[in-house]
Amino acid sequence: MSFHETAVTDLAMRQYSEVARDHFLNPRNVGDAGEPCVIGRAGSFICGAAVRVSLRVDETQHITEARFRAAGCGHLVASASLLTEQIKGKTTGEAAALVYASEDAGLPSLDEVPANRQHCVALACEALASAIKTYSDSVREQWEGDQALICTCFCVSERTIEDAIQQQKLRTIAEVTKTCKAGAGCRSCYSLIEDMLAQYAGPFRDQA
Repeated sequence: MSFHETAVTDLAMRQYSEVARDHFLNPRNVGDAGEPCVIGRAGSFICGAAVRVSLRVDETQHITEARFRAAGCGHLVASASLLTEQIKGKTTGEAAALVYASEDAGLPSLDEVPANRQHCVALACEALASAIKTYSDSVREQWEGDQALICTCFCVSERTIEDAIQQQKLRTIAEVTKTCKAGAGCRSCYSLIEDMLAQYAGPFRDQA
């Protein structure tokens, strides 16, 4: 490598924090999770980057394996590497909460991601959230309990949510989440909770 190429590379690497540089140069969890697994994908119209995340989840809803494949810049690779490290061993609900917090506020561990690369962090979060939603949808479809399961992340049934809405006169998804945790995870149940609010909270909403 020439002196000029070395100088350009050094200048480019200064954009990365120490943690981001480590995860970019030594990415963790690259590849595909073993079967059976769920997959989430995300792509960017801004830069053409793409990321694929695969997860294995055990019978207790804990993530036992998290892997990714990414085509994009170092910030995308670092974000996906760090996130897949952070969610291993967590339940899908805990992982979803972490992913959405990171998507909204950035990844504190990466420090000072340039403004023009914030979308790379969001892209990694989006792929992970997509994988967790895929898992939640599959659990909901296979559920054989006596009561319909609405929030798979925290195992909240339709009856629990119905009772909470009617007894406490809840009007919003945020109020439902605060009361019984439904919707606090991957958010794939938002539309179902909204339907229940429309059905059971109609009079309360009209009075608001």
